[in-house]
Amino acid sequence: MPRTVLENPSDRKAYIITGPTSGIGRRTAFELARHGTVVLVGRDRRKLDEVQQAIKQKAQHAVSVACDMSDLASVARAAAEIIALDLPIAGLLNNAGIGGQMRPTKNAMGWDMTFATDHLGPFALTEALVPHLPDGANVVFVASGVEDPERKLAKAVGFRGGRYISAEASARGEWKPGGATQPGFDAYATSKQANLATAMAFARETRRLRFNALEPGFIPNTGLARGANVLMRFLLKYVLPLLAPFMKYWSTPKRAGRVATKVLINASGRTGIYYDEGGQPMLGSALVRDPKFQDRVVAETRALLSTVPPQ
Repeated sequence: MPRTVLENPSDRKAYIITGPTSGIGRRTAFELARHGTVVLVGRDRRKLDEVQQAIKQKAQHAVSVACDMSDLASVARAAAEIIALDLPIAGLLNNAGIGGQMRPTKNAMGWDMTFATDHLGPFALTEALVPHLPDGANVVFVASGVEDPERKLAKAVGFRGGRYISAEASARGEWKPGGATQPGFDAYATSKQANLATAMAFARETRRLRFNALEPGFIPNTGLARGANVLMRFLLKYVLPLLAPFMKYWSTPKRAGRVATKVLINASGRTGIYYDEGGQPMLGSALVRDPKFQDRVVAETRALLSTVPPQ
């Protein structure tokens, strides 16, 4: 049974957000709380409780569900807990994720931690919840323009686009050759490529729901440039964030939170859209726009997840 029970539950809509305790996720959680009950899904119970209490102090409603997105057993338990809440879910924002790790690590299954956390976990959570979502509900995957090898800013930072070979290869931490020199960049870009492909494939598969993706913009102080030298890290953390609102493709957690909320509560019925940092439709890489590639990512991910014993 869920650990947290809503007090004075609202009859308004409810929204699920993963990764709500920091950065974009935290900002989005507070924005969503203005529109309904927020289901906070994250790994750190203490941080979840802190966000939940902060929302409660605003006379708004939230419930927290502990979940490690890199652990499929944890994802399965979280999905069951969310379903048991029996809330009028209007949206799911797959926001949780980690940036490229300087030293790749593995989860309990022996899978690449970035790919497991950023793609496999959100995929499994979404598949578990889809049958329980009402018609017209919105599901949004937070993607990233770094999956596109032609995106200039991403190239300037050091990314070389998604390097997808197969779901199994990605789980092993293997990427197409010719990628980034910075550790972890290929894992992150490929995970986001898979997120975007999944959103587009799901949009064609399940027409009763709305599946979209969001590029939240390049946010310099989120830790994606850990491989930079000391001076560049200082600029990325303290100086460039001040300029972000005035630069193309750049953003801030506050702005990204507002855009993410706008996309998630959108009642237009649009599906299969990839939104940019301003909430406008954009295009992903040529590869990720190919329906055959989208379907292959979904089929291979399902096949990989089917090898995991029932939780």
